[in-house]
Amino acid sequence: MADKNMVTIYDDKKNGTVQIAEDVLASIVGLAATEIEGVASLGGNITNDKIGHIRRKAILRGVKVDVLEGVASVRIIINMNYGFSIPDVTRQVQERVKGALENMTGLEVSDVNVSVAEVVVDASK
Repeated sequence: MADKNMVTIYDDKKNGTVQIAEDVLASIVGLAATEIEGVASLGGNITNDKIGHIRRKAILRGVKVDVLEGVASVRIIINMNYGFSIPDVTRQVQERVKGALENMTGLEVSDVNVSVAEVVVDASK
């Protein structure tokens, strides 16, 4: 029984099927991205602290994971803190997201496309 909101990562006649909900994939991506210094939040102002407590639709505003035949393609929108190198931070986001998804799900990640939507200036400085 396949659910359209589930991604099959393992299907074996002997042992059975393993599926992961799309929002779990989005959460993994969001958590990995927001761990990088210089990332203020995901698109929609979702910070690392909020990811575990918000609804799926909010996470999916900043993250899209497409899976076809066991290969994932990721699109993520981030807001960056002012003063950080966009190329350096986005490269780190790509590496962290790819590693987290591959390690936690066993999926191959073909690409991680990062869009920077906003630069956040910390008014307290």
